[in-house]
Amino acid sequence: MPKPTLILLPGQLCDAALWESQRQALSDIADIRIGDLTLDDSVAAMAGRTLADAPARFALCGLSLGGYAAFEIIRRAPERVTHLGLMNTSARADAEEQSERRERSVRAARIGAFKGVTPRFLPTIIHPDHAADPAMAKIVLEMTERVGRVAFESQQHAAIGRPDSRALLPSIRCPVLVVGGREDRVAPPPLQQEIATGIAGARLEILETCGHLAPIEQADEVNRLMRAWLS
Repeated sequence: MPKPTLILLPGQLCDAALWESQRQALSDIADIRIGDLTLDDSVAAMAGRTLADAPARFALCGLSLGGYAAFEIIRRAPERVTHLGLMNTSARADAEEQSERRERSVRAARIGAFKGVTPRFLPTIIHPDHAADPAMAKIVLEMTERVGRVAFESQQHAAIGRPDSRALLPSIRCPVLVVGGREDRVAPPPLQQEIATGIAGARLEILETCGHLAPIEQADEVNRLMRAWLS
């Protein structure tokens, strides 16, 4: 019997390296595919591309920007998603000040050589303990540099233009896992709590010593939670 498909959607400035631990740990129970969110400048286009490449039924998990795209997939084709995972994300649309910050970051990225997340900025993305770990810092810094400026600009525009998904939450009926980081400064725990409260039966886990990249920062715990969620 073929294994079910699990589609993993990375966050902004992230690629398949975000999910490498999950790919290794869960490949015995799922056919794992990593989506590419670097090619489009709207969550609608990201969702459409993902659905076009997906099988008829699949499990879906998205982090941050990947979560925004996951909400759009649910909005378009809820019957195709068997399980939904939402990590370090928000159901809300951008507030005006958030959009302004994103626009400023796009303008700044056009000046000089774009290097992704810099070491100085790293502690605002991952927990300071992890930012001080050379091996973990290397994974994140190299990943963000690989994604590059062009994709960063497109992703910022997608985030700015995303719809508010809070009204969608009560309609979600599949098994849902919501994961956040206790020290996530990008999508803090109240945003994860809001998602889990809005979806009947959702499981909420806020991970300690964890910033915005739970699949890397707390890989073993995320693997354990995802295995239980898929079972």
